[in-house]
Amino acid sequence: MDDINLHYRFLNWRRRIRDVRAVRFQERYKRMLKNGDTLSYQGNSDEVGCYVAPRPLSKGNCYFEVTIMDTGVRGTIAVGLVPQFYKLDHQPGWLPQSVAYHADDGKLYDGNPVGQQFGPKCNRGDRIGCGIYCDTIEAGLTTVFFTKNGKEVGSLVFPVAAEGLFPAIGMHSLGEEVRLDLQAEWDMEEADSVMMVDSHEDDWGRLYDIRVTGTQLLEYVGKGKSILDVGLAQARQPLSTRCHYFEVEIVDAGEKCYIALGLARRDYPKNRHPGWSQGSVAYHADDGKIFHGSGVGEPFGPRCIEGDIMGCGIMFPRDYILDGEDDIDEWDPLEVLPRQGEGRIQNVLYLNDEEEEEEEGDELDQEHDGRKVMVFFTRNGKLMGRREVVVPPGGFYPTVGMLSSGEKVKVDLHPLSG
Repeated sequence: MDDINLHYRFLNWRRRIRDVRAVRFQERYKRMLKNGDTLSYQGNSDEVGCYVAPRPLSKGNCYFEVTIMDTGVRGTIAVGLVPQFYKLDHQPGWLPQSVAYHADDGKLYDGNPVGQQFGPKCNRGDRIGCGIYCDTIEAGLTTVFFTKNGKEVGSLVFPVAAEGLFPAIGMHSLGEEVRLDLQAEWDMEEADSVMMVDSHEDDWGRLYDIRVTGTQLLEYVGKGKSILDVGLAQARQPLSTRCHYFEVEIVDAGEKCYIALGLARRDYPKNRHPGWSQGSVAYHADDGKIFHGSGVGEPFGPRCIEGDIMGCGIMFPRDYILDGEDDIDEWDPLEVLPRQGEGRIQNVLYLNDEEEEEEEGDELDQEHDGRKVMVFFTRNGKLMGRREVVVPPGGFYPTVGMLSSGEKVKVDLHPLSG
């Protein structure tokens, strides 16, 4: 009888051990739907949803990545490391012993609901990675680093909890969705080579559903299912008398060639093609129309296809000074002569004398409505036409829009510079 009791005690002990192990290595999430490796937010945008992986990072598995499939309403997606039993109604990085890189503002949250500026914002199609340098673990500290699209953003020394640091993802608005890869690998040497090639992302102030790869190659990564899925790339600096022209080469027309090239105000809506809303003007490749602050275009030039080079520039009055232009020192000096072999493009920086002549009434309108300039467009080096427009406060920013899968363009923001 004693032997039987001892046997049952042994079986119960083994069962309890299995239960403890199951709890210890069990993923935890709240207000999220998990379907395979995809996580989607299931809250009401007032409450945080959080996922914590079942196992901490280790020497054999020291890195993970999250691909943003949809930014939802606000793009409030966080990627980082937390203790095992982190509270699931808080974003990673908000509570002590947690750290996270937040996609919506590019800030690092280190155990504090107030973040510090850390890196660029992240959008649909971007990959956010997080890892630890295992060889730096000393006295309970390690170096945590974050990446964007395989390129290191930054790092910090961080304390390691007794149970380790667990991968965590936070979301906070409807429609947010990510794909999680807990087995991802990151090669520092490969990342360094990528950094050498992909060195132009800083040229862009805003990127929505568009990824910068290689040397100034823009790739559409949006859904492309409706007119709300516009991908937008806007340069960091406006056109000026020092840099008044830029070009786009259509590398891949994608499904529909819904590619637009133009100029827009700095706060232009991210889900509107250039030219559709006020404060913008654009030449659209798919129909050859010009759109000037309206969703209805006018016939302007021929359609553009793969291999075509579209250009856009401003002919400034000779006495024109852009607000804050004296503070812009990043521009390369303007080369008056075109690049060798491209003799068809002429320097049209300034209006011809006859175009500068204005009646007194026009001058009064200009003072009342804003400064007017002549925006021009080219196709394969030939002038397609011009349109007089009013410059919005802060200037006109080079802007590229795309709207169908597979579209890729190569951008040259300084084609006339030396």
